[in-house]
Amino acid sequence: MGFDELKRDLITKLKRHGIKRDVLDALEKVPREHFVPEEEKRYAYHDTPLSIGMGQTISAPHMVAIMCNLLEIEKGMTILEVGTGSGYHAAVMAELTGEEGHVYTVECNEELAQNAIENLKKTKYTNITVITGDGSEGLKEHAPYDRISVAAAAPEIPPPLIDQLKEGGRMVIPIGREYQELYLVTKNHKTRIEKKCGVAFVPLRGRYGQKIC
Repeated sequence: MGFDELKRDLITKLKRHGIKRDVLDALEKVPREHFVPEEEKRYAYHDTPLSIGMGQTISAPHMVAIMCNLLEIEKGMTILEVGTGSGYHAAVMAELTGEEGHVYTVECNEELAQNAIENLKKTKYTNITVITGDGSEGLKEHAPYDRISVAAAAPEIPPPLIDQLKEGGRMVIPIGREYQELYLVTKNHKTRIEKKCGVAFVPLRGRYGQKIC
C-alpha cells in the first residue's frame, strides 16, 4: 500500500478511539513520511514511535492525537512546544491553529532543530518558528501562550511553563522517570492538574529537566 492508503487506515483506527474530527483532519494533512529518516519511512504510518537519531524519537500518531485532543487547540492560538524533535507534532498543531495562529517550538539539540527546520520548509509550514534552546525554561519573549505542549518527560512541572501559560490556557506534559503519567494543566485563577494516562517519553533536558542540554 502507498502512504495515502496507510494514512487512511491509521486515521480510521484513531477515529475509533474517540479522537476529535479536527485533530483527525490535521493528522490527515501532515505527511508524516517527511518527518522520519529515510530508513524509517516504510513505518511512517505505523502507530508507534520511531527513532529520529541522537537518542530521540518521533511520537506515535496516537500520542500526538491524544495530546492535541486534550489541548483543544483553536484557530488563531499562540502555542509553545517543548521538544521539537523532527517537527511532526508542531506541524499537526500548526494545522489546528491555522495561518492566523503560530507555533513556537524549542529544541535543545541544535542538529535536531536544524533538521526540523528543513522538514518544515520542505512541507511548506510558515506558521512555525523553531528555536534552539532550553525548552524547560519556556520561551519568555513570546509569552503568554494559549497552549503549551511538552514532548519529553519532566521530573515535575517546570514553574516557568506555568508562568508563561495564559489565563484560561491548557498545557499537556509527561511527568516521571521510570514510570510516567501524562498530565493536563489548566490555568483559571488557580492551576488545576489532572492525570490522564500512562506514557513513555524521552527525558526532558535542561534546567528543569532530567538531563542537562
